Amino acid sequence: MTLTWPWALLGLLLVPVVVTGFRRLLRRQEERRGELARQGLVVTVPPRDRWARLAPALLVAALVVLVVAMTRPVAAVAEPRREGTVVLAFDVSTSMSATDIKPTRLEAAKAAARQFIEKQPPSVRLGVVAFGGTGLVTERPTTDKAAVLAAVNRLDAQGDTSLGGGLLGALSAIAGRPITKVAESEAGSDEESDIGYYGGTSIVLLTDGENTTGPDPRDVAELTSAAGVRIEPIGLGTPEGAVLQVDGFSIATVLDKAALQDIADATGGTYREADDAASLASIYDSIELNWTLRTVPHEVTSLFAALAGLLLAAGATISVLRQGRVV
Repeated sequence: MTLTWPWALLGLLLVPVVVTGFRRLLRRQEERRGELARQGLVVTVPPRDRWARLAPALLVAALVVLVVAMTRPVAAVAEPRREGTVVLAFDVSTSMSATDIKPTRLEAAKAAARQFIEKQPPSVRLGVVAFGGTGLVTERPTTDKAAVLAAVNRLDAQGDTSLGGGLLGALSAIAGRPITKVAESEAGSDEESDIGYYGGTSIVLLTDGENTTGPDPRDVAELTSAAGVRIEPIGLGTPEGAVLQVDGFSIATVLDKAALQDIADATGGTYREADDAASLASIYDSIELNWTLRTVPHEVTSLFAALAGLLLAAGATISVLRQGRVV
């Protein structure tokens, strides 16, 4: 605990003065009472018991606490809060326009993401990555929810799918610099990756899991795990899938659950599946962020003042009940 006005402690010099003055008052009262008793004007008063000192002690304690309150004490209080960085990595390939989740896989994901963004506390930084054939950071991690929402609203489905590219894009957003390929150490070399460590961060991977181009998402997931980043894949689509009409061709698209489960296992994340917009929203709510204890200074003057008031009231009450007056 620290004191904002430590010089106010000089007020404690008044305590011995008050105690000395109070003892002198009691002595004079005893002498006067004894004199009146000898003259037969008052009855002899029995010696004071130890409880007689309780009321004065409480009053003096109230004075000490009140002086401490005048210093405006500040206490460091540990407050739990959720914090960290979450990157929402959206698959924006053509298959995300499938309608097996209404209105489409991508639009359902965007709607649920908006709810997730709005619910996050100011301590959580949010980023957005869109990936088709490659991963593109459309909004770097920030606490500006309006900017994150705008980035989500701009997403549109088209092109191929590179799960590895999307994860590299998300990792680039977290690292704050471009990461364009899997480190050689992740491919079996003895060299260590210099990507850095980013504990307390997560990538929410929103995709149907169909991968059409490199790099290998498993290799990128292992790199991500080495960097302390957890991947939370959310499978969008149904096992039955849907058929898309693209440039006159019929293309079947289904949810690849196995690929997404493999990515989750590599980083200690949890694979979740959404087959409609409602379940997707509930999945967002279940994503766990880190709870940390942050020490925050709080002025506790009011607590000391309240304690002084209680001590003063208790001392005055006992004094009045015992002798009909406060002092």
